[in-house]
Amino acid sequence: MRHGKKFNHLSRTTPHRKAMLSNMASSLILNKRINTTVAKAKALRKYIEPLLTKSKTDSTHSRRVVFSYLQNKESINELFREVSAKIAERPGGYTRILRTGNRLGDNAEMCFIELVDYNENMLGGDAPAKTTKKKRRRGGKKSSSGEQTTKAKETKKEAKVEDTVAEVEEEKIEEAVVVEETKDEAIEAKVEEPTKVEEEVKEPEAKKEEDVVEEVKETETKSKESKQEEVKEPEAKAEVDSKGEDSKKEESNEEKPEQKKDDNKAEEGENKDK
Repeated sequence: MRHGKKFNHLSRTTPHRKAMLSNMASSLILNKRINTTVAKAKALRKYIEPLLTKSKTDSTHSRRVVFSYLQNKESINELFREVSAKIAERPGGYTRILRTGNRLGDNAEMCFIELVDYNENMLGGDAPAKTTKKKRRRGGKKSSSGEQTTKAKETKKEAKVEDTVAEVEEEKIEEAVVVEETKDEAIEAKVEEPTKVEEEVKEPEAKKEEDVVEEVKETETKSKESKQEEVKEPEAKAEVDSKGEDSKKEESNEEKPEQKKDDNKAEEGENKDK
């Protein structure tokens, strides 16, 4: 099972694998190119490139660290004297893998692994032409090519900043135009709003005036009707009183002849008695 297997073990134990990679790294430093399988070349690339970066700082500490991996004085001297000067301007990517086909017998995929700066045919006779790469490792020294790349980056950044500043200014101008338009619209709306408010205020006032006029008319009509009723009531009372007096007189006139008759009868009776 391959639980926790993060790299190729190359079918070897740990000490065997470390010894094999150490010998292959020493051979590559001394010969600048070796022929091996693709799997071993990929493992060797991960093993040797940190050592090549460490060799850029020629100090006792870095020599001891690299020696703990290679265990070969000749390869250490070659690395710190010649190879480090050759790769000083390159920020990583010191090796190259060139596939050569499959091996007879086991059909394993074969390749060459070499140091990039020692293949003059691939460089095309113009070695400093490839010193303008943008990538740079943190541990490497700052070189003239690095300064050029930093200057190029700064110019690009300045150009981008100028473009962004121009865009921001254009946006501000557009926003100012929009704000002015909105202000004009707001002023027009404010001018229209008082007229609407005046009309709305005038309408209720006109309605109130009409209501007041109608109320005045109603009160006048009511007062006239009440006055007419007051004038008619005494006349009606007078008529009723006159009618009552006439009826009383008639009754009294009817009673008087009867009384006279009774009086006459009483007088006749008295005369008879006498």
